[in-house]
This record gives sequence, C-alpha cells and structure tokens, in this order.
Amino acid sequence: MAGTPDRTTLLAFIGIVLLGGVNGTAIRVGNAELGPFWGATLRFGIAALVLFAILVARRYPLPRGRALLGSVVYGGLAFGVTFALVNWALVETPAGLAQVILSIVPLLTLLLASAQGAEQFRLQSLAGSLVSIVGIFLVFGERIGGGVPVLSLVAVLLAALSISEANVLAKRLPHCHPVANSAIGMSVGALLLLMLTLISGEALVIPARLETALALGYLVLAGSVVVFSLYLVVIQRWTASATSYALLLMPLVSIVVAALILNEPITPVLLLGGALVLAGVYLGAFATTFDRPVPNVFGKPKAVKATTGPNPPQLVTPHCP
Repeated sequence: MAGTPDRTTLLAFIGIVLLGGVNGTAIRVGNAELGPFWGATLRFGIAALVLFAILVARRYPLPRGRALLGSVVYGGLAFGVTFALVNWALVETPAGLAQVILSIVPLLTLLLASAQGAEQFRLQSLAGSLVSIVGIFLVFGERIGGGVPVLSLVAVLLAALSISEANVLAKRLPHCHPVANSAIGMSVGALLLLMLTLISGEALVIPARLETALALGYLVLAGSVVVFSLYLVVIQRWTASATSYALLLMPLVSIVVAALILNEPITPVLLLGGALVLAGVYLGAFATTFDRPVPNVFGKPKAVKATTGPNPPQLVTPHCP
C-alpha cells in the first residue's frame, strides 16, 4: 500500500464492525418479547438520553443553524426512515434476502456521493462493491426464501437507499461533535419510530425477561451510543463509500456470534463468501488505488474543509482523503 489510515480512524472502524456485528443477535433476542418498532423506539430513545447526559456532562456544544438542520435530517433518515423500513420489511422478508439487498449500500453510497459531488467515482470502488455483493450472496443465499411480497422487497431497497443517502449527508454535514449529532439524530429517529409504534398498535411494554433487558442494554450502549458515534468520527475522515463497507463486515461478525451463542452452523460456503466480502472491502476501501478517478462522470467533487485543530489526522490512502 502507498499508505494506511491513521491508527485512531482504523481502530474506530474496527470498533464499528465488531460492536455493530453483535447488534443482529441482540435484536433477535429482543424481538422475542418486544415489537420491532417499539424495540427500536426504546433503543434509540434511551440511547439519545444517554448521549444528552454525556453532552451536558462534557459541555459539548449543540449544533445550530444549518448544522442543527443537518442533524435533524440525518437522524430522520439514518434512524427513523431506515429502521422503520427494515423492521417493517423483516416481518415478511427473510433476513438472508434482506442482507443480500442491503449489500448494495456501498455501491449506492459511491454513486450518490459521486453524483452529489462528495467524492470522485472510481472503478476500483465499483469493483470492490461488486466482489463484496457476490460474497454476501454466497453467505446468505441459502437463507433466501420465496413468496416475499413485492412491497417488502421495495421497503428493503428503500432502506438501502436511505442508509446510503444518510452516509453522504453525514459526510457533508457542517462540522459538529459526533455525540451532539448522534443525540439529536437518535431523538428524531425515536420520535418517528414511536409514531409508527402507535399507528401499528404494538404493545408499549417494559422488558420483563432478563435476556431481553441485557440485549436492549447492549443495543443502547454499545450498539447505538458507541457504534454510531464512532461511525460519525470515521465518516468525517474517510469517504462516505469507504465508511459504508463496515455494513458488509458486520454480518460476518454476526455469523460468528450466532454460532457461539445460538449454535448456528458455519459451513464452507459461509467461509468462501466471507473471504470474498473481505477481499471486496479491502479492494474498495483499503488497497492502493490502482485506477485513476473516472473523468467527467459526475463532475469534480466539491472540496471538504479540513478538520480543525493542530495537526489533524490525514489519510494517505488516495481513496480515503
């Protein structure tokens, strides 16, 4: 490689993958007692309260003006729209099929970021996304079921689009502290999810089972407060498309966790698919840039202001400026 990401950003990326990879198992445990909308409402509502407590204790400033508006829109997309669509779709859509569809997020992020002038379009990033999609299909292909309603499939596709646009928006937001951004975003998302909970008629219950409480506690603290704050840290330093590859690595962690906790088998096909996902992520996000930016596809990306402060971290890998 010509260079590597700075250690802080790389560790944050690894933290997102490892902690976020446990979320899937924790959600499955929680859904045994809580409705999908209500469970997500509790998760992000409590996480927002925790983040606001941290914000007050550490005296982090709240965003104002365009930064505040950006945090509200980001929260509506990343937490409200995305999780509403995914949770609703998973009622009829097998998790494996949903994961295959969501694997297009890095590709969609690349296209949206290039179209909106946030980064340049690169054939290497496209190749990495396609290799990862093949790997995800191998990993989850055997879990794909038939007879899925078209509206459920459309909901997953819209969720992938929502995630991708939220990534681009987070990259273009006026600079503010990740804790403040996450606190406002999760508050907006929790309110939207609460509205859906009331409309759908889900029971507003407090977890009574110990395993549900533990799963919810993990989702609030590690799976939301830490993961999404780290995500905003990374996306401020990397391109939006490179950061989105974390979403492809999380399912691999979920498979290992499910094997350890739920005794789910790991087959040779899973290992092959996982290897392809890793290869695609490396090619698209970490490898030395072999190709030159494709000229005049979406135009020249707009300049992004550097991080303030003395000697801000710089990434020498051309794909992650």
